[in-house]
Amino acid sequence: MITIAIKGADFFAYHGFYPEEQKLGTKFMVDVEVAFRPAMAGIRQDDIGHTVDYEQLYEIVCNEMKHTRKLIETVAQSIADVIKEKYPYVDSVKVALKKMHPPMPGKVDHSGVTIIV
Repeated sequence: MITIAIKGADFFAYHGFYPEEQKLGTKFMVDVEVAFRPAMAGIRQDDIGHTVDYEQLYEIVCNEMKHTRKLIETVAQSIADVIKEKYPYVDSVKVALKKMHPPMPGKVDHSGVTIIV
């Protein structure tokens, strides 16, 4: 089993339930982990076509973060769905999305959600 990961991808986006969040935006951090069983012959050939390209993972996350949504759960699920569609041979996708400094009555570093499919 191989795991390919992107950790701490930083985005400014406009996700949030409240209209002010969708207007003002805030910082988000995204972690993605993809696990799969490779064809070892392909890996030994040093061919990117036999693995999951982490640049492509970043592009998927980047594109999905551009679509404003009310729930960060929806954003995380969408990222996982697109990854599974592009790489149908993966066994699991884990997406952790953190909303930095969410609007709360007190100081909160981040709120977050993790989806595993």
